Amino acid sequence: MVYAIVRAGGRQEKVSVGDTFVINRVAGETGDSVDFAPVLLVDGDKVTAGAEDLAKVTVTAEILEELRGPKIRILKYKNKTGYKKRQGHRQELTRLKVTGIA
Repeated sequence: MVYAIVRAGGRQEKVSVGDTFVINRVAGETGDSVDFAPVLLVDGDKVTAGAEDLAKVTVTAEILEELRGPKIRILKYKNKTGYKKRQGHRQELTRLKVTGIA
């Protein structure tokens, strides 16, 4: 089984060909391809972690859709002062499908 660990959106994701994963918003339209540089590559029993060898490898993914994460409610409250503040946030995300590891 061939898989790679890629750095995407501030996190590291374990991906193989055909996998879909969600990361922070990436610039591009639906159907565009995005390239990632792998941090680690596993090809059967062979593990590649050297920077020189990984420079030759790219992981290609296709943008499937742009979506938004669940709403997070931020509440701030200070006792005995009458201070209350409510704020909401929805993270912008991108769903990708891995098309190739070469």
